[in-house]
Amino acid sequence: VLNDEYIAHRLGMIPIRYQAPDSIRGGDCHGAFLPHRECTCDNGCPRCNVEFYLDVDYDIVNKERAESEQMLPLTVTSQDLRSNNDCVAPAHFLSAEELDNSQDAGISIVKLGMGQKLKMKAIARMGISKEHAKWCPVAVATYRFWPIITLNEEQLSTLSMEQKQELVEACPDRILELDEVTGKVCAVENAHELATFTEDLMYKQRSLKQRPEDEDFVTVAHDMERFLFTVESTGVMDAEEILLSALRVLKDKLFHLAQDVDRLKDI
Repeated sequence: VLNDEYIAHRLGMIPIRYQAPDSIRGGDCHGAFLPHRECTCDNGCPRCNVEFYLDVDYDIVNKERAESEQMLPLTVTSQDLRSNNDCVAPAHFLSAEELDNSQDAGISIVKLGMGQKLKMKAIARMGISKEHAKWCPVAVATYRFWPIITLNEEQLSTLSMEQKQELVEACPDRILELDEVTGKVCAVENAHELATFTEDLMYKQRSLKQRPEDEDFVTVAHDMERFLFTVESTGVMDAEEILLSALRVLKDKLFHLAQDVDRLKDI
């Protein structure tokens, strides 16, 4: 048995996805809804909120379950939530792969036993994560330098095939490969995605050099003009839409800042 507060907290953390009628992507809902603090209504309206309904009775649902499952608890998930807006629904899974690997039909809310029932109405409002983390559409956001991988062919030619293989295997990122036919060491096709600038390759090169002052066989440097930006969504919005929305907000803030500066000039 879960108290109401626990259930309310779980409901509050379920990602809600807005999908425009003419789109198959989860997008920014700023044009379709108003932030609840800016709406002029008294008790909520379709312009600032969406209502979800949930009504699950263990004894009723259990009659339709397989005989092997009738003695097991019933898991109430986000799939049981019914929205009054066709464009707004819970983001049950991030991908088809996650759907295939999941044992439940959605995000678990609570388990019901014999004689138990859960019925409620929930209200979803638009907000920003500056106010509460539940409105944050981003799970992970990372920056990484774009790698510049340089192979010193002259130095590499001084190594034997066994030494070249040791050099390739020394890098845990596996950014190098050895062509056993030509004996050439080269960077793999997606090396820029794999490189994390570990020091293992540097230590191995030191042991393979004939003299400490010799040049490195391979160098991996930071490109100061390019970077890799990775955004992982919670499912509320597609990653590309998150980035475009963030740029829109930044553009609007800079526009308002420029207006304020112009007004100060007139004072």
